[in-house]
Amino acid sequence: MTTHGRLGAYAARAAIFAVTLAVPSFANDARADDTIKHPGDHPDYKVEVEPHVLLGWDDIFATGGLGVGGRFTIPIVHNGFIDSINNSVGIGFGMDLMHYENCRYRGIGCSANYLYFPVVMQWNFYVHSAWSVFGEPGLFFYHGFLGDCGAGGPCDQPSVNGVRPALWIGGRYHISETVSLTMRIGWPAFSFGVSFFP
Repeated sequence: MTTHGRLGAYAARAAIFAVTLAVPSFANDARADDTIKHPGDHPDYKVEVEPHVLLGWDDIFATGGLGVGGRFTIPIVHNGFIDSINNSVGIGFGMDLMHYENCRYRGIGCSANYLYFPVVMQWNFYVHSAWSVFGEPGLFFYHGFLGDCGAGGPCDQPSVNGVRPALWIGGRYHISETVSLTMRIGWPAFSFGVSFFP
């Protein structure tokens, strides 16, 4: 397994371990916090701006990737689809740049870069005064191109383009009404960043 592949596996295990530790204490706190029962009781913002770092899972090049990117989410339904709970809906879009090193293409060592352009519906649930969770079904468009192959020479493989369905789930820890720490897990990457709500 490559270094990036091992990093991806470690990150997945660390995320599962952190969630396992956090759930019992969060469940106790949630019993005393009824934020979810108050529709509309969440920050009123015009846009969410979220720069983040990325850890990619193994892909067709048989290696994990590292990258940076950002998301912008515009709220479109303040009180969400379920009138009786505290939820909201937004439309999100962004751009991510992922780099894959030590990958394999037709048995040859190479590097590769991908640009991802996600377009999603973000459904938020404000489950606690300090926590919200969300699901993001949608699509992502991609543009990929190989770097050096073999002894450092350029690859003759043309760039690839396409679109695929996507599904991410995530959560935020709200430091204040205008800043949160945001984590997202899905395919093709795990992201961790900071969200700003101007």
